[in-house]
Amino acid sequence: MSTQEYRHIVRIVGNDIPGAKKAIVGLTQIKGIGYSFATAILDTLKINTNTNIGFLSEANVESIEKLITNPIAGNFPAWFLNRRKDIETGVNMHLLTSDIPFTLRNDIERERITNSWRGYRHMYGLKVRGQCTRTTGRKGGAVGVAKAGKAAPAAAAAAAPAAGAATPAAGAAATAKPAAGAAATAKPAAAKPAEEKKAAPAEKKK
Repeated sequence: MSTQEYRHIVRIVGNDIPGAKKAIVGLTQIKGIGYSFATAILDTLKINTNTNIGFLSEANVESIEKLITNPIAGNFPAWFLNRRKDIETGVNMHLLTSDIPFTLRNDIERERITNSWRGYRHMYGLKVRGQCTRTTGRKGGAVGVAKAGKAAPAAAAAAAPAAGAATPAAGAAATAKPAAGAAATAKPAAAKPAEEKKAAPAEKKK
């Protein structure tokens, strides 16, 4: 092909692919198409995998889009698709671009609404497919474990200062009693010198 037919940007299934990319690499930039799927598409259409995307003709781009959107028409096996026996339609299909996360969210929400075990595990961020969780998967949310250090409720926080204000008064009253006791014990200490003075003249008389 001549250089005049080269395009810097090629739009395939709503994705802008740089023309400098190889055909097999450029198709993998479309979400939902992997290396094996891109290879199968190019082999079915007899397109060289090392050809730059920018050198593909309009007819080649249209045939690629038709095969991507309807791979069953190209006799692709059912196990090659990423959505087999859809739960709503029962049809084998291949999801692309934004349809993948949208369908995934719907599937998870359906499991949660039906309160299935998988939905319960999804709800708490735990492993779903029967993996061992004794030593792995500890970054998710724990079930049935109360974490320490949580803030107290507003009613309990308001009652705490009132109780704390009453305790210092009681403590002050308790400390006042030893002070009175100390005053009582001070009297015998003052009486001891008088007794010693009286005892001293008696010894001299002897």
